[in-house]
Amino acid sequence: MWMAIAMVITAFLIFKYEGFRRKRSGEGGEKEWSGNVYEDETWRPCLRNIHPAWLLAFRAVAFFVLLIMLIVIGLVDGPTIFFYYTQWTFALITLYFGLGSLLSLHGCYQYNKRVAGDRVDSVEAMSIDSERVISKDSDHTLRQSQYSSKPSGFWGYVFQIIFQMNAGAVLLTDCVFWFIIVPFLEIHDYSLNVLVISMHSLNAIFLLGDAALNSLSFPCFRIAYFFLWTIAYVLFQWTLHSLVHIWWPYPFLDLASHYAPLWYFSVAVMHLPCYGAFTLLVKLKHRLLQRWFPKSYQSSR
Repeated sequence: MWMAIAMVITAFLIFKYEGFRRKRSGEGGEKEWSGNVYEDETWRPCLRNIHPAWLLAFRAVAFFVLLIMLIVIGLVDGPTIFFYYTQWTFALITLYFGLGSLLSLHGCYQYNKRVAGDRVDSVEAMSIDSERVISKDSDHTLRQSQYSSKPSGFWGYVFQIIFQMNAGAVLLTDCVFWFIIVPFLEIHDYSLNVLVISMHSLNAIFLLGDAALNSLSFPCFRIAYFFLWTIAYVLFQWTLHSLVHIWWPYPFLDLASHYAPLWYFSVAVMHLPCYGAFTLLVKLKHRLLQRWFPKSYQSSR
């Protein structure tokens, strides 16, 4: 029942608020959908003084580190390790940084092309009168505004959605690991290896670092995708156990338990504070940067 309710709510949120390049008309003209994604948001740092190449370098390093760790985990523990939600999320954040690296690479190309064009405009402006310069500056400002308002394509939306899915999923897996699993293992004198500790630390560090640098928006309705990610994992486990007699990676997923409905409800509720905490961090970031660097801050929304 809880699964059905969650699926209905997520479908409602997505169909009601997701942008996909739509515009809403208001009395004063066009009004943006909260779910709109713009092309330069996927690769542009939140401060004008930071070159997009720095964000590209950060994403590329994060991608290769996480990819190597993912491969090592698969080789050490075998393919069955991917029965766990943690590895699903780790693979998702690796995909995020891989796609982000490609989008940043494309963005750096666009950025350098625009800078080269600006230099040509500046040289031409030196040979004309001041009135013409003012006109050209106005046109350039208009071109910048149009450029930054260009709607994103398919991959831009995919990237934005994966970012917000990771925001909740990474916090959920790491909080459960550090605040529930680790204390339980310490009681039983079980030592954790470096790989496990790194896996539950670097994912959050890299994600928070990217969130601090990027200029992506963070509309709350996309918590629906976070729920869909978890629902997809649960449906995978149900399907697998209906076809093959195999162990449950998490005991609370076992539908034979009398406490299964309570466990499922508890996990669903845990999604809210995890996603909410990341939302507050992003809002705090934008507020502080706008106050500390008013001239350099360049978030579009």
